[in-house]
Amino acid sequence: MFAEIKGLNEECGVFAVWGHKDAAQITYYGLHSLQHRGQEGAGIVVTDGEQLSVHKGMGLVNEVFRPEDLTLLHGKGAIGHVRYATAGGGGFANVQPLLFRSQRGSLALAHNGNLVNANNLKHQLEGQGSIFQSTSDTEVLAHLIKRSGYYTLEDQLKNALSMLKGAYAFAVMNETQLMVALDPNGLRPLSIGRLGDAYVVASETCAFDIIGAEYERDVQPGELVIIDDNGLRSERFVSSQPRAICSMEYVYFARPDSNVDGVNVHTARKNLGKQLAYEAPIEADVVTGVPDSSISAAIGYAEQTGIPYELGLIKNRYVGRTFIQPSQELREQGVKMKLSAVRGVVEGKRVVMIDDSIVRGTTSRRIVRMLREAGAKEVHVRISSPPIKNPCFYGIDTSTTEELIASNHSIEEMRDMMGADTLAFLSTEGLMEGIGRDSLEPNCGQCLACFTGQYPTEIYADTLHPHAKV
Repeated sequence: MFAEIKGLNEECGVFAVWGHKDAAQITYYGLHSLQHRGQEGAGIVVTDGEQLSVHKGMGLVNEVFRPEDLTLLHGKGAIGHVRYATAGGGGFANVQPLLFRSQRGSLALAHNGNLVNANNLKHQLEGQGSIFQSTSDTEVLAHLIKRSGYYTLEDQLKNALSMLKGAYAFAVMNETQLMVALDPNGLRPLSIGRLGDAYVVASETCAFDIIGAEYERDVQPGELVIIDDNGLRSERFVSSQPRAICSMEYVYFARPDSNVDGVNVHTARKNLGKQLAYEAPIEADVVTGVPDSSISAAIGYAEQTGIPYELGLIKNRYVGRTFIQPSQELREQGVKMKLSAVRGVVEGKRVVMIDDSIVRGTTSRRIVRMLREAGAKEVHVRISSPPIKNPCFYGIDTSTTEELIASNHSIEEMRDMMGADTLAFLSTEGLMEGIGRDSLEPNCGQCLACFTGQYPTEIYADTLHPHAKV
């Protein structure tokens, strides 16, 4: 599905490179491959060993960077960022990487995730005299670093990271070093690759493919990786904790050609579809998936049931983004402009419509109506994830239960609201089975909070929206 219509958006994507003469150009291509993780702003900071230079702006990567912009970014190291605003909202001041200059040198930060104790830390820092230039929680780390009593950036960063709670994959760069860090629970993906003699780091492994880099390994929870002209070394800034990677990376966010925590995303989604077919079979004539993130699950469902898979829904890839507004009326119009039902496929047929998740229900209702208008005799909706009943505080823009249809309605009520003949969701056990996890125990390796309400970290009171329930 499309994040701006569906109402389910990831925080952002991070890319970094060290030791390449064309660092800015490599980062540009890396950010292109991560564009699905954020479309509101993009930026690149480079270092030539003596100073940091930045170019960033609002919009898509190819809108922010013209060829002449990249030629002005000289350096062997770079960090880049694509943003979707959750914490702190939008605006140019929040476009990353954030760049800070001081007499002791400059510092650039890029961040994927959300800090659940950001407000608490901001109050403390402001009480000590800090002045924030943005409303982004990312800036908190810069102030913690500068207020640290340690001398080296490495020690300053380790001390600052130990104070943070929540989900974060950070890329931090000064004139002579690149450092990347992952939160103690590993809620967000972050991987390291090699491009010749250069190191690259990305939120998803698909970024390595576009630049011809070889995947080496994932950054581990609680790990700080330091990369400079002497190579790569690893430190820990907190003791090891059980991994709890976001389940929605497999369900929706990550590209199908990425591997997340050693699991190929397309394979996982196809298995989710097979598991869904096992749990919620139905007699039908055709299976179709809502493009693009539901296609893999639809193929799995069709294979498991023996019902033919067809392109019953087509995505219009040439519609601009400027018409999208956060109102229900315009969301529905957005769906109509972005999707078309194929009458020749669905007319007179019993259709199984596979989608990866339901947030507000607006999109599903419109697609069911679209299929019926194209002549579908029956529409059976199958969702390849459990009902999203709980808000996310780790970088996904579902901060209240008010906006979550599954939190306020039964499955039968949702079915009636969207006009489907039947509606079924994948079980939480089925989700784990499809991804390849062993159990639903607390140390299962996945964050399931949006489904179960069991959060892997403490949730601070000043993080909660007034209507959030935890």
